[in-house]
Amino acid sequence: MPFVSSALLRENRIPIRGGVLPLDRRLNQNIKAISDRLLGAAAALLAAPLMLVVAALVKLTSEGPIIHRRRVVGRGGVEFDAFKFRTMVANADQILAADPALRRGFLQKHKIEDDPRVTPVGRFLRKLSLDELPQFFNVLAGQMSVVGPRMLSPEEIDRYGAHVAALLSVKPGLTGLWQVSGRQRTTYERRIQLDMQYVRTWSLWLDLRILARTPIEVFRGTGAF
Repeated sequence: MPFVSSALLRENRIPIRGGVLPLDRRLNQNIKAISDRLLGAAAALLAAPLMLVVAALVKLTSEGPIIHRRRVVGRGGVEFDAFKFRTMVANADQILAADPALRRGFLQKHKIEDDPRVTPVGRFLRKLSLDELPQFFNVLAGQMSVVGPRMLSPEEIDRYGAHVAALLSVKPGLTGLWQVSGRQRTTYERRIQLDMQYVRTWSLWLDLRILARTPIEVFRGTGAF
């Protein structure tokens, strides 16, 4: 998929303030890129000891790789592997394929509450979002932002309709507006609305507000599963 421009957004009749999205502007892109690299490097360095502990827990408590690679769609429609600590049993895909009810729930929200495939350690990691720490390396690689819209898997693209152009015009975020607004407790439609609100109204101040709220929401554990 080619890079998505503001012209395409206008063709899809997506309202844009002033005809241009905030992150279409080169100055804003540079501000966002610099802040991502600085925050990503600082966070990766500070979290390194904790990541070693989490890696050991994953390795010692269940079979399978330490890191799970989730195939997602990034800026401009370019696919990449988002890194996460593995939170499921090694044969999670086979279990999902063999259970029609489980698969229906996954296709509806792309998340399953009380998912039987999640390991005990994985459930704890998800509760505190510790499984997402390796994504700071995606940020350093320029594939993700610290703050941005929710990551989309290739299978989800069709569900976003005309909104997909706007969402793929920016990098997905490790945290974002929907993550601090209820996380998985929000409906799928509400997640799309929140992501679109972020894309249309981005500012550095908005990123800072989301970053300030993220630790509070993480420790509350609301909507995390």
